[in-house]
Formats: sequence, C-alpha cells, structure tokens
Amino acid sequence: IFSSSRFSTALQENAATSLPYLPVIIHTQQEAMISGCNGFYFGNESPTFQMELTEQYPSKALLLIAEQNTECIIGSAFCLIIHNNDVRFAVNLDALSRSGVKVNPDVLMLARKKNDG
Repeated sequence: IFSSSRFSTALQENAATSLPYLPVIIHTQQEAMISGCNGFYFGNESPTFQMELTEQYPSKALLLIAEQNTECIIGSAFCLIIHNNDVRFAVNLDALSRSGVKVNPDVLMLARKKNDG
C-alpha cells in the first residue's frame, strides 16, 4: 500500500486479526522493489510510475490497483474512479493479462456493467 493512498489507513486496520493480507506501507520505489509483495495499491503515483514499477519488479504475478488512474489505459490492472463519495472501478485488460493474476470472470463483468451504465 503506497503511503499516498487516500485509503491507506482503512486498508491496514485490523491487520493482525482479520485481513487476508499483510499490509506493508510503501513510501518509495526502492521500498517497493525490496518489499516482496504480491500486489501494490497505488495512491497518487502516476500511471507511468505504475507501469515502470511493474516492468522492474521481480514477480511473476502482481496485482495492481490504483486510485489516481482514471483513464486506466496504462499502469494498473484495476483502477478506482473516485468522485465525491462514489467509488467505481475500471479494468485495464491489457495490464491484467500481462500481470499473471487470475481474476474471476464475474469481477470483469461487474466492471463492464458499472462502466456501461
């Protein structure tokens, strides 16, 4: 979880008890490179930064989610689109296919329905 994330506090609450992941707060690209994480949650990091990190990161399957990538063309596979208190998401199928992450087709349909309507 990059420290610039709007939701970093919520993503790490109850870390010791109920989360299905171990949250690690990342401040720099160097920290990300040595973190050993299976995914990154980006805050204000640019789509270009997201893409560059993905290309350099030594992992076969890497889940990438971004808060500030509204076009969702490069960078993360899943992009949150935040408008006031409304949050929806888009999927970058190209990034997802290159990520090595397997996603339930129902999730992809949900993103499509939200984007179409």
